[in-house]
Amino acid sequence: MKAFLILEDGTVFEGTSIGSSREVISEIVFNTSMTGYLEVLTDPSYAGQAVVMTYPLIGNYGVTPDMESQKPWPDGYIVRELSRMPSNFRCKGSIQDFLVKYDIPGIAGIDTRALTKILREKGTMNGMITANENFSLEEILPKLKEYTTGNVVDKVTIGKSYQLRGKGKRVALMDFGAKKNIAESLNSRGCQVTVYPAHTKAEEILQDKPDGIMLSNGPGDPKDCGDIIGEIKKLYESDIPIFAICLGHQLMALANGADSYKMKYGHRGGNHPVKDLETGRVYISSQNHGYVVDTGHLDPEVAVPAFINVNDGTNEGLKYTGKNIFTVQFHPEACPGPQDSGYLFDRFINMMGGNQ
Repeated sequence: MKAFLILEDGTVFEGTSIGSSREVISEIVFNTSMTGYLEVLTDPSYAGQAVVMTYPLIGNYGVTPDMESQKPWPDGYIVRELSRMPSNFRCKGSIQDFLVKYDIPGIAGIDTRALTKILREKGTMNGMITANENFSLEEILPKLKEYTTGNVVDKVTIGKSYQLRGKGKRVALMDFGAKKNIAESLNSRGCQVTVYPAHTKAEEILQDKPDGIMLSNGPGDPKDCGDIIGEIKKLYESDIPIFAICLGHQLMALANGADSYKMKYGHRGGNHPVKDLETGRVYISSQNHGYVVDTGHLDPEVAVPAFINVNDGTNEGLKYTGKNIFTVQFHPEACPGPQDSGYLFDRFINMMGGNQ
């Protein structure tokens, strides 16, 4: 079956329908990872977006147990070629069947390099995936310009708290769309992790007397999370050590008077170099974000930059002045991606007094 990807600038790509045949409008973003397509599909930070995979062959090892949540979250999936014959000793099915099962529409057979170049030159834009050969650009383009992702944190957060038992420090993890490996990275280091829904009141978390608080990644514009930002400000004012990743990093900054802005096309992939400003060492990181903290509006008496992106100089982390708080824009838990910065979980545990 034919399928079409229509961008809001009027560009049309023709390819083959994969996954569900339903029509969808979404924000079109690209990911440069060469492996880890299943972790990308199940990363809640992609809610409200359709993902273009720049690597040309996707699905060659099928569906494996490498999911970062219970289901996939992207609105759509865009690839050059979808493997028809996956092969891996852990393979439990094909990506095609996986997309059909979860009703995710997609398109294959288009020039994903050309599409990515458009998004890099013109910036992230909205688009439609449709199997309707009789589409009308005059009717579709206004709809594309009107689309917004909205407050997608509410869509991806858990409904009620749960716990991963451990004998070490007790960590409260705020789930704004948390990847599974954040909790597991802490739990594997002995921590007892209690995961809370995004809108949990600060008083409830502080009442449980955790040794540390973790703010997770998540989707969307951080400025759409006004009530959550207010609760994070209360957590900031406590003396409990806090470590935040991605959206959590942005929310902590906004809670303390900083600003954020939307990037031209964001950082999404497993090969982004970040520099630790304290040591000068550069790490290769996994990233997935379209917004960034504006350090030009950052009070140094509140926080100072701790990491920067080597490619474009944007902020990749903050260290809070006089507080046991540090936050990073990238993903130290990886999945997919390099584990160069996994030591940051050990730093967080040391901030809590260690596991002894």
